[in-house]
Amino acid sequence: MSELINNREHRQEILKEVIRELHAGKTVEEVKEKFAEAIKGVTPSEISSLETQLVKEGLPIEEIQYLCNVHAAVFKGSIEEIHHPETVPGHPIYTLKMENEAIEEFIEENIKPNLEKFKQEDSKENINNLLQDINLLFDIDKHYSRKENLIFPYLEKYGITAPPKVMWGVDDDIRALLKETKLNLTDYKGNKKDIVEIIEHALHEIKEMIYKEESILFPMALETLTEDEWISIYKESDEIGYALIEPKTQWELNRINISDTEENLPEAGHVSFETGFLTPEEISEILNSIPGDMTFIDKNDTVKYFSQGKERIFARTKAVIGRSVQNCHPPASVHVVDKILEDFKSGKKDHEDFWIKMGDLYVLIRYFAVRNKEGEYLGTLEFTQNIAPIKGIEGEKRLLSE
Repeated sequence: MSELINNREHRQEILKEVIRELHAGKTVEEVKEKFAEAIKGVTPSEISSLETQLVKEGLPIEEIQYLCNVHAAVFKGSIEEIHHPETVPGHPIYTLKMENEAIEEFIEENIKPNLEKFKQEDSKENINNLLQDINLLFDIDKHYSRKENLIFPYLEKYGITAPPKVMWGVDDDIRALLKETKLNLTDYKGNKKDIVEIIEHALHEIKEMIYKEESILFPMALETLTEDEWISIYKESDEIGYALIEPKTQWELNRINISDTEENLPEAGHVSFETGFLTPEEISEILNSIPGDMTFIDKNDTVKYFSQGKERIFARTKAVIGRSVQNCHPPASVHVVDKILEDFKSGKKDHEDFWIKMGDLYVLIRYFAVRNKEGEYLGTLEFTQNIAPIKGIEGEKRLLSE
């Protein structure tokens, strides 16, 4: 049943049934349970979109009011909050709007006055003050990053790709302008006019982006994303961080059930991870694609896995699986192996590195203690890589190879 409920079309049919039952004389209490089950994972904006569609289909607006009464009974919130979640403190869109306000205020009260002083006199003090302002304004990168990495992927799921791509390009242009300003102010060479033009251009683009976000992106996202998706965005926002402000209020989720969305559960034959799900074939080929050798031994020092990449450095055969790691090393080096494992198991160390030269190869051998979230030792990962090509890298490469 839950899979059907998470199907948008089926869910909309249930909501239509609720309205019909209300129209036929049932009370709010009689339909509340069916409504509550139907709206799991539904944003208030999605419900509002459905209501608009029902009006287009000929249902009088007065009938929609019945559904609003059910909204209030289920969410235990005001009708205003239900239809405008972005006004609720802590909601991801609310926070993005508060950041925009802080950015505009910072531009008007700090950057513009200090830019005027710099125009009048490019003294060291004025340069440093402006540089400090630009460094703080670069906090906008976190605002853009949350938008690009949390909201855009969900919009793309629903086929909305053009606006995110365009906005991301402008975001990168703004980042580039701010970086260029920082470099010019840090190594100031008297090019005041150029710097002023770059800053004014950046401020103009930032203002334009704020307008695009609030008039296009935010309404579109609110109309499109489900509440479960907003919950995921909310939970992951802290990891990226915020621009100029920190949310002062947690998002009070007025929902009956805020479990993880069932739409994102893995299909049969997939292995589920905290950050996604893969088939066993995908896992195997991903590990084999990593340029280096990987070997994993469990907490009992038993070899359980090794990768089979194209750039293997040390020979491995399947006969090693299930073997004690101590038996896989020459007797003269077993004491080193034991010492590494002892330090990992005790918590004294989390990694150990060695590097050796083997002809044209410069081999980096790294050992990592693998622990669970509680810090319990699960085993050791050995990763071996030829770093000679890496050590030879110089300068920059920004163009695709032919």
